[in-house]
Amino acid sequence: MSDKKKFFTYKGLPLVRKGNLIYFGNMYDDYIVMIEILSTDKQGGIDVANKVRIRKMATDITLPPQEQIVKKAEKTSLYEALDIACTWLKVSV
Repeated sequence: MSDKKKFFTYKGLPLVRKGNLIYFGNMYDDYIVMIEILSTDKQGGIDVANKVRIRKMATDITLPPQEQIVKKAEKTSLYEALDIACTWLKVSV
């Protein structure tokens, strides 16, 4: 059995959540997308994101933090955010 952890994937790229942050993409690539859930609504007893901030970020840790973010946007659903993230990372949809 492998010691490597298996990540949930979307469109073939890792999708990792920690609290209200979702990281989409492969850390070995030049860029990843960070999705921050800013607010949620209850729908059928489940919290559903209704405001999210998206940031395309360079994975080069030698860059100053302010230069790591190359694109940003805000959307009203997680689906819209993932759609934009796929476009930014050029993942075939």
